[in-house]
Amino acid sequence: MGNVLRRPFTHLFTLIASSSETSYFAFKLGTILKVDTRTLNLDPTLDSNHDMSQDQELQTWYSQGNALYAIGRYEGAVAKFDKYLQAHPDRHEVWGHRGYALYELGLFREAIESFNNALTIKPKYVLAWQGKGLAFAKLGLYEEAVESFGRAIKLKPNDYKAWYNQGHALACLYRYRDAVLSFERTVELKPDNYRAWYNRGTAMASLRHYDDALTSLDTALAINRNCYYAWNYRGLVLTKLNRHDEAIASFDNSLKCRSENPNAWYGKACAYAHQGDVEQAINYLHRAFILSPNLYRVMAQTDATFDAIRDHEQFQALFQK
Repeated sequence: MGNVLRRPFTHLFTLIASSSETSYFAFKLGTILKVDTRTLNLDPTLDSNHDMSQDQELQTWYSQGNALYAIGRYEGAVAKFDKYLQAHPDRHEVWGHRGYALYELGLFREAIESFNNALTIKPKYVLAWQGKGLAFAKLGLYEEAVESFGRAIKLKPNDYKAWYNQGHALACLYRYRDAVLSFERTVELKPDNYRAWYNRGTAMASLRHYDDALTSLDTALAINRNCYYAWNYRGLVLTKLNRHDEAIASFDNSLKCRSENPNAWYGKACAYAHQGDVEQAINYLHRAFILSPNLYRVMAQTDATFDAIRDHEQFQALFQK
């Protein structure tokens, strides 16, 4: 191929876990999986029999829209795509790219409408089904998100990103067994995806399959030793298994990766509280409060882990500062 535009239209999303199994940690269920857009090439001519040489201005608007998207100027990208679509509203690719620009602007309902326009023209347009799923998830409409990702998977069953996204949405619906299957398919397709291994671990932990969860988290960390939130969650699982010294070591590894990490400080406080070490528990709880006072004060006040030391004078003093 000749010159190509880089396709910047593949995303994942961030969701927060709030199940009973993770209630005393403000853990992310998953982090954004940024795809290297430099590896995703898009032919500069549109998917159509239209002779773009007849109207160079249209091609310029389309190319400029993609270029503006790539540098994060999403409003400008939408404006360029709109100009193109005024002349040719039958271009599914442009509707799709416009949808992703709207998504980045946080205009999720408008993005869905744009993806729907693309799918009206080309019902098997995988990127539009993916985009709809992402936008639905941002709106908290996880059932609709699962359906959209499922459509993408039917059209492109070897797309690990669609399986990964579906796993996130399923986990937000507390469908952890189904989420595990989605993440397992993700790592079958891309074994070095440490985020998928991490998310499989969190889903397994939510099912109380702690040994299996630990295996997945260890795999994630074998791939990326600097994944601080995987060290955090590993510490949580080890705490559940009453392996407190190992849990503390795991939290320490997380802090080596990121020192301003209230989850890890809180986790250490919990582990020491389980061991009956009041001084250390209060010390590390204080460190968590410094970094995120509102969240962790509320959590500590209701966390049964601290019941044994709740009446301690130093513990009470933490909530008076």
